[in-house]
Amino acid sequence: MSRFDDVIARLAATIDARKGRDPSASYTAQLLADPAHAAKKLGEEAIETVIAALGSDKDALAAESADLIYHWLVVLAAADVSLEEVAAKLEARQGTSGLVEKAARPK
Repeated sequence: MSRFDDVIARLAATIDARKGRDPSASYTAQLLADPAHAAKKLGEEAIETVIAALGSDKDALAAESADLIYHWLVVLAAADVSLEEVAAKLEARQGTSGLVEKAARPK
């Protein structure tokens, strides 16, 4: 298992453990209790990641990417979508051109 895999697995487990916890005691529990707010935070972090990507500060891009991934994991947990389900979607797309896959999506 790579370092990234290990960190993501531990973070996902921590997020999962916060489900149903007191929102006043945990930022993650607050986000899980309000999926719409969590989704908005994910969007904000995506924009901040894009802005960082347009700059030349690698540390800023890494930090914003970490924020983005955390909020993405929270949104998945709030919607009861597992990383396994996401992995299955990615695996199903392997070997298919991104252009072909995108063209085959329902409009």
